[in-house]
Formats: sequence, structure tokens, C-alpha cells
Amino acid sequence: MIEKLDHTSIEISKKIRSVFQVSYAIEAKLLKAHNFPPLKRSLDNFLNSKNEFYGIWKCAEIIAAIEIKNESNTTHIQSLVVDPKHFRQGLAQQLMNYVLSAYNSKLFTVETGVDNKPAITLYEKFEFKAIKEWDTDHGVRKVRFENKKNESHF
Repeated sequence: MIEKLDHTSIEISKKIRSVFQVSYAIEAKLLKAHNFPPLKRSLDNFLNSKNEFYGIWKCAEIIAAIEIKNESNTTHIQSLVVDPKHFRQGLAQQLMNYVLSAYNSKLFTVETGVDNKPAITLYEKFEFKAIKEWDTDHGVRKVRFENKKNESHF
């Protein structure tokens, strides 16, 4: 079951950060990134974030989480992570379904590395379209996707 996570709780933020760390370690390898900013994200950053977090629990641990930045007509998927022990169980798909149905935005956006094929496949499955690519200052080529809700079929 997906639930909103109280990231202002230090115990919950620790659990969120933990799943981010193990998931982003895999993504960093996939992208061949040696200096990967998501792995440097502090506990305080989670605790003080203005974003919303939703997660899936198993045995008192968060095994998948999604971070959302919601503005008036736009919802940006800031992060989507799954514990590698739980890859290929449909958890990311569940979180995507939840966000796309829970938020009444006209536009959804998300970014990932161009070499993150599993993420790109997921976003394309939800009818996100690549709109822009660029190189970051930490050596990763990224791609931005958009989904205009009135054009999609959830």
C-alpha cells in the first residue's frame, strides 16, 4: 500500500534516505557517474524538503519511494527510487500510477540520465515524451520528459 511519508520525522527521513542511497548507488553505476549528487544528499535535506514523499513499506522498511514537487498546474517527479532487492516487482509502476491519478495537474515532468534505460522504459510506458537533453556539470547526460495529462490515457 502506498502512503504519504512524514519526511519531517527524523526516523522516517532516515528510512527515505536509506532507500535513496541504495537505489541511487545502482543508478550511478548505470550512468557511469563518479560524482553523483543524489548520493550526497544529506538527511537535513530530506527533513527540510518542501516536496512531498510517498512510499511503499515492507517489514518496517521503505522499499520504494517517490518525491513530488507540486505546483499550480505542474507536478514534477523529483525522484523515484526502489530498493534493488525489490526491483522488477512493479513498485515503481505502482508509485507512478498513484501520482498520476492523485495529482490533478495538466503537466507532469520527470528527468533521468539518458543511459538509465529502466527509468526511460517506465516513463515511456506512462506516455511521457522526451523533450530535451543536456549535459550536467557532473558528467551525466540527462533527459527531461513531459506528460500532458489531457493527452494521456491513464
